[in-house]
Amino acid sequence: MLQELTIRDFAIIEKMDLEFQSQMTVLTGETGAGKSIIIDALGLLSGGRGSVDFIRKGANKAVIQGLFDVPGDSKTNDVLDEFGIDVESDGLILQRDIYRSGKNICRINGAMVNLTTLRRVGETLIDIHGQNEHQELMHPENHIKLLDGFDNSLAPLLNEYHERYADFLKKKKSLEKRETNEKQWAQRMDMLQFQVQEIKSANLVSDEEEKLLSEKEELDNYQMIHDALETGYEAFNGEEFDVLGVLGNVMEEMNKVAGISDKLSSIADKISEAFYGLQDVGRDVSNELDTMEWDENRLDEIEARLETIHQLKRKYGDSIPQILAYFEKISAELDEMQQVDRDSSEQEESVKKARSEALSLAAKLSERRKAVAKGLEKAIHQQLAELCMDKAVFEVKFLKENAAELNEDGIDRVEFYIQTNPGEEMGALAKIASGGELSRIMLALKTIFAQKQGVTSIIFDEVDTGVSGRVAQAIAEKISLISRNSQVLCITHLPQVAAIADHHYFIAKHVIDGRTETHVKFLNNSERVQELARMLSGSKITELTLEHAQELFKMAKETRKN
Repeated sequence: MLQELTIRDFAIIEKMDLEFQSQMTVLTGETGAGKSIIIDALGLLSGGRGSVDFIRKGANKAVIQGLFDVPGDSKTNDVLDEFGIDVESDGLILQRDIYRSGKNICRINGAMVNLTTLRRVGETLIDIHGQNEHQELMHPENHIKLLDGFDNSLAPLLNEYHERYADFLKKKKSLEKRETNEKQWAQRMDMLQFQVQEIKSANLVSDEEEKLLSEKEELDNYQMIHDALETGYEAFNGEEFDVLGVLGNVMEEMNKVAGISDKLSSIADKISEAFYGLQDVGRDVSNELDTMEWDENRLDEIEARLETIHQLKRKYGDSIPQILAYFEKISAELDEMQQVDRDSSEQEESVKKARSEALSLAAKLSERRKAVAKGLEKAIHQQLAELCMDKAVFEVKFLKENAAELNEDGIDRVEFYIQTNPGEEMGALAKIASGGELSRIMLALKTIFAQKQGVTSIIFDEVDTGVSGRVAQAIAEKISLISRNSQVLCITHLPQVAAIADHHYFIAKHVIDGRTETHVKFLNNSERVQELARMLSGSKITELTLEHAQELFKMAKETRKN
């Protein structure tokens, strides 16, 4: 249930804070006062399409925020769990900010979400039924969706069918792709086979290139390295000057005086450390000279190997790890394609099997739909009788189709037919029903689905346009009846509908400092009678009009009790 609605800088609304209660709340006011703007705000809050045109002139952004009370067993909680959103004990807050830059920011309980998530949650909270929504009935392709939504027992079978149908389409598409692209398929296989073999035969190792480059650098600089080591060797072991011999003599002399003082001892230790360190270095230099050898063939091998790696990098990746990763990818693809080639007949059988399974479920779904359709027809007849269409005959017609053809809905094509007056022929609802009749049929469907869909707030935006008298009263009572199961917010110009509401807001616009602003006022009972009188007579309210309004309000109150 919607508890609070906050609107800032939205269209002609600068600031509006509304509190709503359960059951039926009506919003009335002069045409253009901003009643439908409130509905537009709720539409955006539930994930509708936004536009910078909604932002009030002079403002940087429009902000809409709604506080909802969410029952523990509602569908909303299931969707929130799906997205990992926690529900606070004090309610669920939805917020939508629309900036002039075109940016939209959506939040649920303060956490930023994308528009899809907001829409998924919003559609479980708010159901907006506008004055043109009955156009949904004008499109027969929508009728099967309405039928499927009537009985929850269809959902498991429908979900299972959708899974089977999706599996069939996937397998069929794969087979068709292979059959219609044999040439491309063969070319792709040849290319993959060549690439796999080329990379495989190279026997790459991840860190191989770095090691080869290091070895190549040593071979390229062989003479310079050899000369440097030779110089070092002569310094450590030469006849003309023996570094180690000289330093050894110094070490012996210093060791003789090391015991005289700590300072001399420290110097002796450092000289000893230097001597033994240089002795180790001398051995390393000697060993390196002994092992060094010039191998021109090895340099040629390294350069050839590096060129192979370069060519592979140019084709398959910027590094050996990338080449190996690409190798794994194309190897898997090649294996899959070769498996398909080997199992082409099995693939065809798999498609046939998947189609047969989907077709079997579609047949079961069709039979179940026909049984559900009888229940929907009965429920619609009951609702239409209460909406002054007691002579109308409503039928859910299953049109003959090619039962071998599958589609997203199964094998059925469903269309609603109606006979509005006795003696006339049954005809397609979309072709023979008038606007007023379509409105009442849609309202009948809303009444039925309100109890099944679990939506916490239903919005009616002038659905009573074009009716009056007895029909207007019937529509008023029907909307009031819906509000016993779900919160209802209703914009209306009919006094019958306004009178039967449990709560009443009056919307008006004023020009302040050259700017149009919308204001809202909650009406008490006496103010409601005044507003009903205005709706009955227009601008001039007489004593007789007030008496009529008082009587209408009293009768509506009795109707609500009953």
